[in-house]
Amino acid sequence: MESLIYMEKTNMTKPSITEHNVATDEIITREMNDAEYEIYLTDKAENDRIQSEREDKVANRQALLERLGITEEEAKLLLG
Repeated sequence: MESLIYMEKTNMTKPSITEHNVATDEIITREMNDAEYEIYLTDKAENDRIQSEREDKVANRQALLERLGITEEEAKLLLG
């Protein structure tokens, strides 16, 4: 038996999980339990942190290019 799990946003207090049993084609949608929700929040916080770091890196790179008065293409030529 193989299950695929999908998360959806609903009007529930916690995100829902849809489990699809591909062997029986049974589909069950339910609210996350407390353990699943804690994992979800931890993963979301980590993903948000990584995204923020990426955005900061891009902004810092752009600020450096502006201070140097060159474009990204010109920087690639210099460093290439």
